[in-house]
Amino acid sequence: MSKPSIPKGTRDFLPVEMERRNYIFDTIREAFRKFGFLQIETPAMENISTLLGKYGDEGDKLLFRILNSGNFLDGVSTAEQDVSNVRELTLKIAEKGLRYDLTVPFARFVVQHRDAITFPFRRYQIQPVWRADRPQRGRYREFYQCDADIVGSDSLLNEVELIELIDDVFGRLGINVSIKINNRKILAGIAELIGEADKITDITVAIDKLDKIGLDNVNKELEEKGISPESIELLQPILMLGGDNGEKLDKLRHILTASTMGQKGIEETETILSYLADCRLAASLELDLTLARGLNYYTGAIIEVKARDVQIGSISGGGRYDNLTGVFGLQGVSGVGVSFGADRIYDVLDTLGLFPTHSAAATQILFAVFDEEGRKYSLPIVRSIRRKGIAAELYPDNAKIKKQMQYANDKRIPFVAIVGDEEIKSHSVMLKNMETGEQKLVSIDNIVQEIRL
Repeated sequence: MSKPSIPKGTRDFLPVEMERRNYIFDTIREAFRKFGFLQIETPAMENISTLLGKYGDEGDKLLFRILNSGNFLDGVSTAEQDVSNVRELTLKIAEKGLRYDLTVPFARFVVQHRDAITFPFRRYQIQPVWRADRPQRGRYREFYQCDADIVGSDSLLNEVELIELIDDVFGRLGINVSIKINNRKILAGIAELIGEADKITDITVAIDKLDKIGLDNVNKELEEKGISPESIELLQPILMLGGDNGEKLDKLRHILTASTMGQKGIEETETILSYLADCRLAASLELDLTLARGLNYYTGAIIEVKARDVQIGSISGGGRYDNLTGVFGLQGVSGVGVSFGADRIYDVLDTLGLFPTHSAAATQILFAVFDEEGRKYSLPIVRSIRRKGIAAELYPDNAKIKKQMQYANDKRIPFVAIVGDEEIKSHSVMLKNMETGEQKLVSIDNIVQEIRL
């Protein structure tokens, strides 16, 4: 009989892995709270009409659709079942879908609950999302996002705060990162300059892949999207623009002289960088003109974060979205947010060996006993230790001490309290440090103190 399996692009998590994931979530959650963000949750599934058209054509293809319950073909005529028009058919038989990200559902949430929240509204959300992508290292079909957003404010201080939040999170995790920023207005100005203003989406989707597929393939994709060879040629020196952030902006200001939109993007970027000038970020901060964040809803600053010591995709990103709530009927509400990819962060921490050796939530001490008398003696001690905030276990079965010690080793329990007749008589335990191998007789009253040393 074959073993059961799970869908490709999804994973089970063992207890040790869950400890590590919770370490990531707790670290990010603590930073979110420190910056004044409040937690919300939204359903795993949304109406498909909420999701469609928000991520571009490529994003729409990656949506997981949920078949209507019961007879999903009920009410669909034979003619409408023609598979040659799959898009129209799926709209009728799958009216709901799994969320692709947390931002679009959040925009829906803001519109739906606008009378119950205070603007500017600072929210955080830690929940799974689903994408029908091709599974590979660092890319999964089910994964967690940890989002922080500010809506109801046009101030660029919000972008500054989110960059500081990013720096704080990765500083806590010990990951050396590079923060890249750009502005969709600058990209729109570049599209104007090369005479392809109406192809801004095609251009940004293509150049956003520069790191993944290289310049030649980006140019090939641009050509396939109908961008003229002359426009592609004009684009090359702009994408390869060198210098520090100030020099790039100075060059751009000259290049985009005729573009009001481009100049606005340059001005916004300069403002953000000026606010951060005395911030002393641990991360490097770079203006990257190839950064496009190929999602249609970004309208201003865009942000992406990469680990400097591990070859993997972006581990955080976000940006400004001025128009997102408008599609749900609420005009004039600007927002900006960032998302942390918990699964990729996990892979980076694992690769670099940066996870804590012991989790505070894991068992700290195991009571190993020889007989029933030892169990009766140990049980009230275990209860007392737990009341003091220490995770403790009492081995439940009749087993040799060697087996109990192996159990502690397998679970990476740092201390074992061995209880025999002599320990019972002296109201103590033989406390063994499983890392050093040292063991000594410790009175009941001093067990917690010894563990916390």
